Amino acid sequence: MSLKRVWIPSPNYSSRGGSSVRLIVVHTAEGARTIESLGSFFQGDVGASSHTGADDKTNTVGEYVKRGNKAWTQSEFNPVAVSIELCGFASWSTNEWRNNHDNMLRNCAAWIAEEASYYGIPIKRLNSSEAQGSGRGVCGHNELGARGGGHWDPGGGFPWDYVIDLAKGGAPTPEPEEEGYQMIASERAADGTLHVWNVGPQRESVYLTFQKPNSNSWHGGEPGKAIANSFKFCDAPKGRKIRGIAAAVAANGNFHFFMTLDNADVMYRWQGKNSTDWSDLGMLDPW
Repeated sequence: MSLKRVWIPSPNYSSRGGSSVRLIVVHTAEGARTIESLGSFFQGDVGASSHTGADDKTNTVGEYVKRGNKAWTQSEFNPVAVSIELCGFASWSTNEWRNNHDNMLRNCAAWIAEEASYYGIPIKRLNSSEAQGSGRGVCGHNELGARGGGHWDPGGGFPWDYVIDLAKGGAPTPEPEEEGYQMIASERAADGTLHVWNVGPQRESVYLTFQKPNSNSWHGGEPGKAIANSFKFCDAPKGRKIRGIAAAVAANGNFHFFMTLDNADVMYRWQGKNSTDWSDLGMLDPW
């Protein structure tokens, strides 16, 4: 399926001057959170633009400058690049990208696939010397160094392997969630600490974050922010998908976590009262 491209024209572009495109460059917008607000910014007298932008809308990108023209976003490399601005931040962790912005990553991957096909560019990630030399492929703004403006986006947490793999496969559409799936669970431990688990986008892993009593910070994250700093709690067995999760505190204060798989198996972990250690993942015996 081709990407839906929403045309929001920017006046900030110029001629490529006969240069051939060899770079597909990924950026983060560092402010705009939608393709519309990013397009509005690029329509101003800001001396900047990008060919496209992506947010969390499914299978959709904003288009601001046509391929044949030079967008103004990576300095010396503008003539030889096509660019996408993701409506996110270079400071985001891999978990933030994968757990909360999978649609944006898939939009990015689909865009990379389309640009690579159009220009005959291989879908491979370039290192700095390749990107700044004569290499043909995909890179981040950071790989372009000082000659590209000296930026560090899309950041060290950007899941490059995941995006490149999606792009090579044409960014397949994720399976629709089936009715009745339980993708998030919460419970308070005996000491009052609130735990929140969520299932990752591929339904292969569970992530956990927690907030201690009288705190407004999630697992050491910035106070007042939404759920943040989640970490991997467990994985489903290889080849299995997670169907649901639940948690409960027993009368003796022990903490129990349960995970149902797509073959109806149930797995669990437990934590003793006033302990911080969880058991290994085990199989719940059938009746």
